[in-house]
Amino acid sequence: MSNSLSVGFIGTGVMGRSMASHLLKAGHTVHVYNRTREKAQSLLEAGAHWHETAGDVAAASDVVITMLGFPTDVDATYFWGGGIIEKARPGALLIDMTTSSPLLAKRISEAASSRGLSALDAPVSGGDIGAREARLVIMVGGESSAFERAKPVFELLGKNIALLGGAGAGQHCKMANQISVAVGMVAWCEALAYAQKAGLDPAAVHQSISGGAAGSWALTTLAPRALSGDYAPGFYVKHILKDMRIALESAAELHLELPGLAVAKGLYDKVAAQGWEDCGTQALYRLYLTL
Repeated sequence: MSNSLSVGFIGTGVMGRSMASHLLKAGHTVHVYNRTREKAQSLLEAGAHWHETAGDVAAASDVVITMLGFPTDVDATYFWGGGIIEKARPGALLIDMTTSSPLLAKRISEAASSRGLSALDAPVSGGDIGAREARLVIMVGGESSAFERAKPVFELLGKNIALLGGAGAGQHCKMANQISVAVGMVAWCEALAYAQKAGLDPAAVHQSISGGAAGSWALTTLAPRALSGDYAPGFYVKHILKDMRIALESAAELHLELPGLAVAKGLYDKVAAQGWEDCGTQALYRLYLTL
């Protein structure tokens, strides 16, 4: 890859907007599309080029990155008429950074290969802060040659970058990550709900336990937000629910039971039923305050 690239970025939401901004700051030409143009406005003001469809972005780009919400969005963006697979330049590198289905990642890889394109599934972890500070964990599946092509781009977005295997491997690794995240969210919410019910100051308990064996990124980062009543999304409830559904479906295909994840999903279903789907995942603590 040359030093300056033509990079397409499709999906400029909470995380995608920060990720695309890093590419702009590095001097790359960035082409963007988002269903809601307003969410790309800061990028356009910084010099990104707007396109009316995802296919138009693909036609203008050597590297195409997607950062979408749901597998259905990914499927439509890549495969529907005038989508990425159809419109991408010959030899283009396609990188889906959405947390999505391992089976869909394999479909994209096979379709890309049939057209002389390269594809990687590269979901990320780190939330809005990791995206903003370019400290994302990037879990990659695909061919090693495509991974080497993508590394200069990945290094602008994250710090912990690994190729886990062939197509779909990045998504499988992300599922392992999300299983740990979802069950871990239950752990700190229950700990602080217990502390409050016992008459303790949950903020003081948080300070006491967060640096010891109970410590975790979520306890350190998300619990203070919840304790202050801040439920703004770094990562949406509706997206962790989507990830848990994918993980449970993938586990069933592998003939593996995940009882802890099943409990976590049941609790987040209750969060969603309260109308809090567009809150951050720390809204789970809010549920405990109502139990």
